[in-house]
Amino acid sequence: MMGDPSVDFAGVRMKNPVVLASGTCGFGRELNEYFDIEKLGGISSKGLTLNGRDGNEGVRIWETPCGLMNSIGLENPGVEGFIERELDWINGFDVANIVNLGGHSMDDYLQGVSLLNEVEFDILELNISCPNLKEGGMNFGVKTEIAREVVRAVRRECRHRLSVKLSPNAGDIVSLARACEEEGADALALTNTYLAMAVDIYRRRPVFENTYAGLSGPAIRPISLRMVHQVAHAVTIPVMGIGGIAGWQDALEFIMVGAAAVQVGTATFTKPDVALDIIEGIENFMKEQKIDSISEIRGVI
Repeated sequence: MMGDPSVDFAGVRMKNPVVLASGTCGFGRELNEYFDIEKLGGISSKGLTLNGRDGNEGVRIWETPCGLMNSIGLENPGVEGFIERELDWINGFDVANIVNLGGHSMDDYLQGVSLLNEVEFDILELNISCPNLKEGGMNFGVKTEIAREVVRAVRRECRHRLSVKLSPNAGDIVSLARACEEEGADALALTNTYLAMAVDIYRRRPVFENTYAGLSGPAIRPISLRMVHQVAHAVTIPVMGIGGIAGWQDALEFIMVGAAAVQVGTATFTKPDVALDIIEGIENFMKEQKIDSISEIRGVI
């Protein structure tokens, strides 16, 4: 039908290409009080770790021009807590259920995958932007060969579709993306937040206890768009575009440079139901431009 926004992402059919981004929507419960989350294409869960975490001390959120900085510290109920308290609730909705998993060691990842193998959901989104505590804190997603090792090991164990979420802080994001595809990833998601910093001039110290934090929001969109364009044209697996999307025009930019779907995150803090505006805008654009399918405009740039 004219203006059909449905998409296929790594074998998962979604009614539209708009997904709530990990870390910005919890597990969907709170936002479901503002709008019907079944209108979404999907939800990417709050980042899970093998064991539950309380998160970081001190300031966690800091507003910056055209963006938001966060240092939450992966506060979450742990994989087992998610399975026990959240999974059935999310699976009760007609949305793609994307489960985001992080880890601070290879064992963390593999034990988490083993537990998740026992339950049903649509896509495992592997967050490789976590620091490897056993290797001095170096981010798993910065160096291609380290990322390759993680994806290879997880792919061997994971029975779900596997999407790897890439860090914009990678030394060579195209090389890293190709390595993930070579090791069996079914899809990619990019980008995660950008390493950033804020200073309290009156206290003469960093705002965040960990000094650095993750920057998201419209400020990063042009850079994320460039990275999605580079990666989408370098791999054959689908890419989910992330980074500062706040309106339907933004989403269409990501699709036109090659994204098969997009995630919306920071914008929901100012307008909880902004995803519905984006979906409606995409549908109206398709009708006005006489576009039958999203595939007609995907990767045209």
